[in-house]
Amino acid sequence: MQAAPAPAMALSSQPKEVAEEVQRQAQLRRVDKDIEHLLRARYPIIYILSSEEKRVEKSIADVLQDRERTRGQRTKIYTWSVTEGVRVGTEAQGDSKDPLKALRFILEAKKDERAVFILRDLHAFQKNPEVVRLLRDLARSLKETLKTVFMISPLLSIPPECDKEIAVIEYPLPELAEINGIFERVAKMVPNTRIPESAEREHVIEAALGLTAEEAENVFAKSLVQTGGNFDIDVILSEKERIVRKSGVLEFFRTQEQMDNIGGLDLLKSWLRKRQAAFSEEARQFGLPRPKGILMVGIPGGGKSLTAKAVGASWRLPLLRLDVGKVFAGIVGSSEENMRRAIQMAEAVAPSILWVDELEKGFSGTGSSNQSDAGTAARVFGSFITWLQEKTSPVFVIATANNVDELPPEMMRKGRFDEIFFVDLPSLPERKEICAIHLNRRGRKADQFNLDLLAEKSEGMTGAEIEQAVVSALFDEYDTHGTKGILTTEGVVHSLGETVPLSKTMKEKIAALRTWCKTRARPASSSYETEVKDTGRKLETA
Repeated sequence: MQAAPAPAMALSSQPKEVAEEVQRQAQLRRVDKDIEHLLRARYPIIYILSSEEKRVEKSIADVLQDRERTRGQRTKIYTWSVTEGVRVGTEAQGDSKDPLKALRFILEAKKDERAVFILRDLHAFQKNPEVVRLLRDLARSLKETLKTVFMISPLLSIPPECDKEIAVIEYPLPELAEINGIFERVAKMVPNTRIPESAEREHVIEAALGLTAEEAENVFAKSLVQTGGNFDIDVILSEKERIVRKSGVLEFFRTQEQMDNIGGLDLLKSWLRKRQAAFSEEARQFGLPRPKGILMVGIPGGGKSLTAKAVGASWRLPLLRLDVGKVFAGIVGSSEENMRRAIQMAEAVAPSILWVDELEKGFSGTGSSNQSDAGTAARVFGSFITWLQEKTSPVFVIATANNVDELPPEMMRKGRFDEIFFVDLPSLPERKEICAIHLNRRGRKADQFNLDLLAEKSEGMTGAEIEQAVVSALFDEYDTHGTKGILTTEGVVHSLGETVPLSKTMKEKIAALRTWCKTRARPASSSYETEVKDTGRKLETA
């Protein structure tokens, strides 16, 4: 029981009987062990929070089967639902659909019989005071017997009167080993299935993490049907998108942006590239920890948000945007619950990327929140940074900020993020690259333009400002010549000349930001050191 679980990918190379036993034992060492311990401790009522009745009931049956095999203790299993009443297998136990009759049936059962009673969705009837009273009677009575009641429900709803008598288990979603088993089962069911290579197969199975067993089985089958026998990660991610939308707090971002669409930021790109494969099981065996995330601080329009989108597309992971404004709802206590639900959702669809844009605006003023909102902002912020520090799930957090003065100091502590990057104004070579990217994206051939001149004329501008200058030049050309208009270097230079960059309107703030980041953050671009000196002098004398 103490051996480490076998890697999920190794299961496919083992004989079927061995693989099934390894899977069963791996599961038994997780949530099943909690059930086993509570049974042995004679907890009378165990509340299992899950929407997967079939998996939970199989888990209970596995624990009881293991007890029978190792201790010779055979246990009878009763089930109840409002539609079927109390049953043993398929055999009905009288007229017992009414929850009161079912609870009395348990109270009156033979005291010397070893049995468990599985009650499905009893939470819907807990407003009835008789049901609550009978549950308290059961908790007292079953302590002296060999019986246990399991309540299975997708919602956590425990009457306050029973709070001390009921143990709660939050049943986890399927892990890699179980999803691997579902993958193999579906692959055998569908003829002419192409089994992907080990690395691609691992990506497919990891993409299904966060789905229930039934959802994973359905989406695997859907992928095979849609693609004619292939497992398509995009089909699986579309199922995750549907789940995320239900939360109402997170937004699922579908993006086609690639790292090649970002000009400059070579050090940041290199750092991200090295961590792209760090979510794999192979990386775990090598001893690598899962990357936690990064905080990008810099001038607005420097490419921070674009980088977040590009990471989601290039890593082929779900990109979830946390809108902190939606977290702070109007009902007292709901803000804290919204943050917990957002974190749970991000972990449920992991491996994933959680994008928190303009972090300082969402959590600014937390220190004075006791006077303004009874401490709600401080509590929500506390929950978030604690999760950042302690999380073990494969959720990579990408946070962006424009104004470091408004960031709470706790956020900058080592351990919250793997690295803090400073995104500065683009250097001359980077501006040249940015101009080429935006010209090519709009159907023009960049090599037909004087990129050196455009880079020179765009000094002090951000990537977003250069993009808008290209767009403005296109508008001017279309207004003058219609579809026959030809965009020229002179037209783009004219638009650049009309642009007043942030480096002028926010000169003092940018200088202060550079001073702060020089010793506290890692440069996102290798040209940062020389460019800061040159541009800094020009800004000071401007």
